[in-house]
Amino acid sequence: MAFSILWVDDNIEELRSHLMYLGEKGYGVQGVTNGTDALAVLRERKFEAILLDEMMPGMGGLETLEGIRKIDPNIPVIMITKSEAEDLMTRAIGKRIDDYLVKPVSPIQVLSALKRQVEARKLAGEEVTRSYMSNFMAVSDRIATADLPADWTEIYTDLVTWGLDLYEYSDHGLLETMREQLSAANLSFGKYVRERYQDWIHAEDEDAPLFSPAVFQRLIEPEVARSRQVFWITIDCMRLDQARMIEPLLEAYYHIDRGTYWSILPTATPYARNALFAGLYPADIRDRYPDLWVDGHAEGSRNAHEDELLNAQLERIGSAAKGSCRYFKIADERDVDPLHRNLGSMGNTRLVVSVYNFLDIMAHGRSQNRILKELAPDEAAFRGLMRTWFEHSNLFEVLRNLSRRDCTVILTTDHGSMMCRRSMKIRGNRDTSSNVRYKFGDNLGVDDDRVMVMKDPRKFRLPAQTTIENYAITSENFYLIYPTNFHEYERLYRDSFQHGGISLEEMICPFLVLRPR
Repeated sequence: MAFSILWVDDNIEELRSHLMYLGEKGYGVQGVTNGTDALAVLRERKFEAILLDEMMPGMGGLETLEGIRKIDPNIPVIMITKSEAEDLMTRAIGKRIDDYLVKPVSPIQVLSALKRQVEARKLAGEEVTRSYMSNFMAVSDRIATADLPADWTEIYTDLVTWGLDLYEYSDHGLLETMREQLSAANLSFGKYVRERYQDWIHAEDEDAPLFSPAVFQRLIEPEVARSRQVFWITIDCMRLDQARMIEPLLEAYYHIDRGTYWSILPTATPYARNALFAGLYPADIRDRYPDLWVDGHAEGSRNAHEDELLNAQLERIGSAAKGSCRYFKIADERDVDPLHRNLGSMGNTRLVVSVYNFLDIMAHGRSQNRILKELAPDEAAFRGLMRTWFEHSNLFEVLRNLSRRDCTVILTTDHGSMMCRRSMKIRGNRDTSSNVRYKFGDNLGVDDDRVMVMKDPRKFRLPAQTTIENYAITSENFYLIYPTNFHEYERLYRDSFQHGGISLEEMICPFLVLRPR
């Protein structure tokens, strides 16, 4: 099927050879000689792109462009001009042309410009499909032979990239193949982590990943030492694929250095984020700062001392930000954003830290809100919803304002999340925690080797409230349900986003360093 092109030029009769050439290449071109006719035609039918002469009698090219944008804001417009004057180009770009050519133009130049605008998506899709299919077996081999944390980080990063590209540009049927490969990766990754985690966290393995407690000293403190001011922003429960969705919004304002780190287990806020701010594992926090560690089952209250834990870490390591740190938390969607409100008073503060909980609230709310679940029925839709929130948030306005300052911005998370698909029974007494990706309580029982049971939590640097308390952490896309009212809770949590378990999506966290352009 031919692509429909509108060519607006007062000398259209002189361009018949161009029109014939384009026709042979699959482009059906309708020519008009002035802006008024162009707008009239555009109101009557759809085109894939417009070629627009800049110099025409009567309604000129820029005026015609204004009219085009009122009728169809998104149609690609290629302006053809006799002049390369900077002022003209600035005005044309400001009115949103997509490309421009300088006369005289050859048929091949016009074809190339049209291909970039009209066929770019199709060509990108073909290349993404070709790239993924040609690497499919190699990725499967990499999953089977992955031996180092860096191998898994690279595998997951590649799968996220292909997943986003396949969704954006290619046949969605191939996405199912990619998802199956990601599931296979998580199967192997779960076994890999269960076998090595205890050694890693006791520093008995020199190839251990960079875990939450070491993030500040290894990645953030060097930025604090070399920068005039650092803003450290943590978006709770943000996965790597979700971070990739907001990166294009940030690239207009920042140069982005992309990195990752690994969340500790459980990959849940009371453990992972407290470890991030304290620079310690949970058991060590409880031992060293018993007043700042809250035992129990209520997650909200268990992160009430993050600012105190952070300041204790700054003091302990002799940070350049010691005595010059401000902390803000937006814990509820109804909260006034204190960072946004106080940004103007942060001029001399060395380190400004802020936590945004909205994404975590949205992920949990989705499982209990029918409208939200219909808006975001799958992971791709949830990513889109997250991007929409971010684009219209106070946080994005804060980041735009910071791009005009002499500062460094760090954007990261405490853990990711997993969409739960398969239920698994677990036994425990009535005081056992309600989380579905992990449980803690006395004498937990589960008959599946895909669950990591920590019978002695201290060996995993986790606190225990009783001598018989243990932890159970599931992997892949399983979720843990008690036998009582099993089917009711199985339905409630199926296809919900949860965290606390072992998966690439939960453990491998994005870490972005943003430097203003």
